[in-house]
Amino acid sequence: MPLLKKQLRFLAIVAALLIILEAINVVTANSLNQFGLVPRSLPHLGYIFTAPFLHGSPTHLMTNLIPLLLFMWLSLQWGTRTFTLTTLTIFVLAGIAVWLFGRQAYHIGASGIVYGYFGFLVLGGFISKKIPYIIISVLVAILYGGMLVGVLPSKSFISFEYHLFGFISGLIAAWAWAR
Repeated sequence: MPLLKKQLRFLAIVAALLIILEAINVVTANSLNQFGLVPRSLPHLGYIFTAPFLHGSPTHLMTNLIPLLLFMWLSLQWGTRTFTLTTLTIFVLAGIAVWLFGRQAYHIGASGIVYGYFGFLVLGGFISKKIPYIIISVLVAILYGGMLVGVLPSKSFISFEYHLFGFISGLIAAWAWAR
């Protein structure tokens, strides 16, 4: 199977999973959001792996879905191993940082992961020193650089903490894995 087809199939599965979970969440009055990340709550620590899959509404999911899929696809260009290590780094580091330092609330949504891939993509090309990856880094920085405003506190219902720690985790992942 050609690589692009394999990547698109993987992204379709991720999209389908997120949409199915949101549909279940809508039908059950957001009952799945109890699996969100609550800072400094020991029973919620394991939810660093579930919180990014949950959203507060279909609109919340849709605002995250397109950039998530795009940034995942671009990150896949570094190869499956680098993508997997980057994804784990972002999930674990961003999740632990939010758990340690986040405001007392349920933190849910894929935006922290989106910001993680954004950080990886902005720095990864320069770390790799390979022209195709540098082009990706420059394009992502130019086209999506405005996202950096999202790492600052704005609205009380938006987890800027996940944005900030996701972005930092993505930078760390680029430093560790983009070579």
